[in-house]
Amino acid sequence: MFGKIVLAIGLSFCLGTNALAAGNGGGNAPSQPSEYRKAVKAIKKENYAQAVELLQTVVDENPKNANAWNYMGYSLRNLKKYDEALAAYEKALQIKPKHKGALEYLGELYLQTGQLEKAKVTLKKLDDACFLSCKEYRKLKKQIKNYEES
Repeated sequence: MFGKIVLAIGLSFCLGTNALAAGNGGGNAPSQPSEYRKAVKAIKKENYAQAVELLQTVVDENPKNANAWNYMGYSLRNLKKYDEALAAYEKALQIKPKHKGALEYLGELYLQTGQLEKAKVTLKKLDDACFLSCKEYRKLKKQIKNYEES
């Protein structure tokens, strides 16, 4: 009986939370500054250079904003600035080691740069960060499979 109650509470917690973008990393995000919101809009419009400028302001003001560092990495990766993207993801993960978005995007970076084994290690870390399963894990797992098949 107790086990079923714990499972029910866990499932209601998982199902009751809003679907979150990979940038959030799970949990309830604190309110973000307007530059952060503008950066997310720029990312959605694929204006990664503008997003980097806005996110730099955010991390200058709050260097412990893991979500901003994650999106910084995402934007830099899309600008093909892989070393800088790696540093941004690492910063996000220093702040929040189980940041699901940063782990997913880091794995994608490894695949883009031909580092399959590092992507697999990152997938394992992502599996550990997810409760039961999560979309970030499933997405990276599928990308690794596609990479191996190509």
